Amino acid sequence: MKWEFSFVWFFVGILVIAAGVLIVRFHQKIADNLAGGVQNYDKTKLAGLIACGLGFLFMTNLHSLILYFIFHLIMPTQFP
Repeated sequence: MKWEFSFVWFFVGILVIAAGVLIVRFHQKIADNLAGGVQNYDKTKLAGLIACGLGFLFMTNLHSLILYFIFHLIMPTQFP
């Protein structure tokens, strides 16, 4: 499988990164209102950082390449 750039996934990745940045920026308010309070501040911030990392993978279109390799490790085929 070869890697190719996609403008659609680039903009999806930017949107996911923006959502992750907003989660990291407002993690205290989000944790207070949605996640159960002070004990979840770090977990909420971690979720935002994970979203930023996934957004980077989406933006560079590497997620399809990673999934391709995982699926071919699990279900190998005879054809390259």
